[in-house]
Amino acid sequence: MSFADVLIVGGGQGGAQAALALRQRGFEGRIVMIAREAWLPYERPPLSKDYLAGTRPFEKMLIRPEKYWADRSVDIRTRCAVVSIAPQLRSVELSDGSRLDYHTLIWAAGGDPRRLPCEGADLDGVHSIRTRGDVDRIRAQLDGGVRQVAVIGGGYIGLEAAAVFRTMGLPVTVIEREDRVLSRVAGAELSEFYEAEHRRQGVDLLLGHEVEALRGDDQGRVRAVALADGGEIEADLVIAGIGIVPAVGPLLSAGAAGTNGVDVDEFCRTSLDDTYAIGDCAAHANAYAQNKVIRLESVQNATDMATTVAKHLTGERVPYDTIPWFWSNQYDLRLQTVGFSSEDDEAILRGDPDSRSFSVVYLRDGRVAAVDCVNATRDYAQGRRLIEAQSEPDRDALADPEVALKSLL
Repeated sequence: MSFADVLIVGGGQGGAQAALALRQRGFEGRIVMIAREAWLPYERPPLSKDYLAGTRPFEKMLIRPEKYWADRSVDIRTRCAVVSIAPQLRSVELSDGSRLDYHTLIWAAGGDPRRLPCEGADLDGVHSIRTRGDVDRIRAQLDGGVRQVAVIGGGYIGLEAAAVFRTMGLPVTVIEREDRVLSRVAGAELSEFYEAEHRRQGVDLLLGHEVEALRGDDQGRVRAVALADGGEIEADLVIAGIGIVPAVGPLLSAGAAGTNGVDVDEFCRTSLDDTYAIGDCAAHANAYAQNKVIRLESVQNATDMATTVAKHLTGERVPYDTIPWFWSNQYDLRLQTVGFSSEDDEAILRGDPDSRSFSVVYLRDGRVAAVDCVNATRDYAQGRRLIEAQSEPDRDALADPEVALKSLL
């Protein structure tokens, strides 16, 4: 058949959840999912952690097994992509040359790794971590022997990968152009803790350094990272962890509004009729980020946006309004974050970082706006309730780890 009642573009967390939620809510129309990769939808967070380390098989990462999708009549077309959209005709052109008509379009295509903007970015041995294929190529190179790893970018992906490589016993250098790691997602206190932890684990951490070029050998393999200050770091495996570029080209070409991603309203609708966008590529006004229009790259966001769309398509108009949460595993540390913090927020340290179990609570105009928790799951769960209640707790009580956060509601 060349028609879908609901066409889902993207086989990641958001696309899978949209199909699941529609079926769970009794939607009986034809669902077709277009997935660029060769595999059924799978969880991506383990890619830079357990899967890279080789401690979690891919089969355990599948969101649902093949039979589940078949039993629910979800047609998943792998190794396929949307080339163009004709919104007036409600039709898409696919990478195999065929066309597919639809009634409703859900764009959940995510993004592509941002390429290093320097000479040598295409050398063998330079990798990103976004798909199973990316990590399979990294692991294949590790099996062939690696002497030195360079990680460019001190965000979650870069630091998680660095932790895995150090656990393997490999020499690792992390190069971050800002003056601290996690600068876009965490406060200074948390950055300082993770900087100290990675250095304690043996990572050579270079902050405030720009990459000028990657140098290769006569066989086209990377051998070094050249820095803007004239320094050079030997490396035969390089990880580029500098963010993603939203995969929204066909949508924007079809007339959808957007610049950094595609713009959506509170129901995840784009400016095109009967066209929704969810997940990493959807720019939305977020109430927990002071109503700034942002893209939110997280499993929570993709899942909750997908549920919002499924409800909307089955007659329940519930705006997207969920407190964002994130997590990161590095070494034996589990970081859990709920809410959004900004540089202008007041940060209150709760507990002793040297104990390797502590939290940072962020106040905005006296109210709890976010909580970062390191090996402190109870604070994470109770901190969420403080954000929901817009609590204005006593600062001394917040700073006392003996005081349960739930008692400050």
